[in-house]
Amino acid sequence: MNVEKILKTNKPLPIKKKLIINMMLATNAANTLMADALKPFDISIQQFNVLRILRGQQGKPANLNTIQDRMVNKMSNTTRLVDKLLDKKLLDRCICEENRRKVEIVITSKGLDLLKELDPIVENTENKITTNLNEKEIEQLNQLLEKMRN
Repeated sequence: MNVEKILKTNKPLPIKKKLIINMMLATNAANTLMADALKPFDISIQQFNVLRILRGQQGKPANLNTIQDRMVNKMSNTTRLVDKLLDKKLLDRCICEENRRKVEIVITSKGLDLLKELDPIVENTENKITTNLNEKEIEQLNQLLEKMRN
């Protein structure tokens, strides 16, 4: 369905405005599908992002700044996200031996097990989100979005 129909307007939108609205609609649709996939596991998209960041550390601890720098959504309250994941026993917090004021965070085996369970579900959701695009279109869209961001 085109943007004008979604917005219920008969007036054609300027092309740049249409692009921005299309991007927002696509982002909202993708976020909704991903949130729905994660909901049965009581994990938000941002919490999932933190878990994947820490899995990527391959056992090495990360501090809050490292996690924040790697977050997809930079507006997330990283401290609150980490606290919720700590409560769920998906992360562990420890004090850095070299600098006792520095708190380091690692993913637990329970967190790694959850990610193993979520990986195929998330991949399936990503396939649903991109189902109407072929590989060439996906590559082209990635290039255009990266060009737009830079």
